[in-house]
Amino acid sequence: MPVRCRFVREAMRRGATLGAERTGGKKMWQIVTPEMLPAYEAFVESSPRGHFMQSSLWAKQKPEWRWRAVVSTDGAGGIRGSLALLIRRVPGTPFTLMYGCRGPVCSPADAQALRDLTDGARALARQYRSCCVKLDPDVPSSDTAFADALSALGFRAADTGKDFGGFQPRYVFRLELEGKTEDGLLASFHAKTRYNIRLAARRGVEVRICGEEAADEFSRLMEITGRRDGFLVRNADYFRLLLKNFGPGARLYMAYHQGKAIAGTLAVRYGDKVWYLYGASSDENRELMPNYLLQWSMICWAVESGCRIYDFRGVSGDLSPENPLYGLYKFKKGFGGDFTEFVGEQDLVLCRPAYEFARAGIRLARGVRGPLRGLGGGLRERLHR
Repeated sequence: MPVRCRFVREAMRRGATLGAERTGGKKMWQIVTPEMLPAYEAFVESSPRGHFMQSSLWAKQKPEWRWRAVVSTDGAGGIRGSLALLIRRVPGTPFTLMYGCRGPVCSPADAQALRDLTDGARALARQYRSCCVKLDPDVPSSDTAFADALSALGFRAADTGKDFGGFQPRYVFRLELEGKTEDGLLASFHAKTRYNIRLAARRGVEVRICGEEAADEFSRLMEITGRRDGFLVRNADYFRLLLKNFGPGARLYMAYHQGKAIAGTLAVRYGDKVWYLYGASSDENRELMPNYLLQWSMICWAVESGCRIYDFRGVSGDLSPENPLYGLYKFKKGFGGDFTEFVGEQDLVLCRPAYEFARAGIRLARGVRGPLRGLGGGLRERLHR
């Protein structure tokens, strides 16, 4: 039976009224139109808080979702903040979920921009009958003022646990690159990490930058890795699409030994950052340490590109050696960098029954399929991917 919520219209009307009061009756936000896309993209890419998942390019990677974006303006036509939202129907209900992956893009201290973007999101939620606006900001948990500002706007923190229970990892490793050289970075790595990078090169591991032609080979390695480590994997078409959508901003690195592919990684460069997205390796030749040389190759790309940050992406928030995911943390920690906790998913609930229905489905899917290392499953897979 469809879930219905008589509170949605009231919540939207209340949000619109508050927005008008904040700006003295003048609307300071706009829904992004096709004509505005170049300015929108330029803002996101140049912002210190910019993220490739807030880019319109990411929308092409998610054709099952509808993509809309809103901007906060400065009164003179300039953009001071932005928020891209992926929209998808919650199965079994007439409602949708809005997901601002790594948004909003603005200064965490800009309260006006946060209010504008929330007002714009509420307007879109009314149009698409959304039960929830979920944000997943690229803001560290230490910024309590930002978390308080979201709370004042009606957002509430979602409990996603310490492992990979959220849509995106809450805990990541990031390497600061500004003002650093390759030699300086290599010297800062753990001695064992430096040794393994050099070991791979000495033993004849060759790293090549590949294109869509290597997607099948990379996908095969991903399937091997997924079976070994117990997570769901993408197919080759997904990787081909990503390489096509991001063009020179995406690279597929493949490691070969004696002409045979033994490992691979996929990275995205956007703005002043490079993100390590996917990694895979064969069950054989792991003693050659190809993954260390692959990581070093991606870090060198970030340095050559003048990037400020290299993002290793997810690790567990449980750093106890007994955690099965501790090895992933230890591997990334060897390259230096900072263990970073984000503020986590923040939910603006507009229809409690539909929201709880969606959450129950996600919990059920996790229970049936087990831990999936952040790649989604069941209802969560349908909503997120």
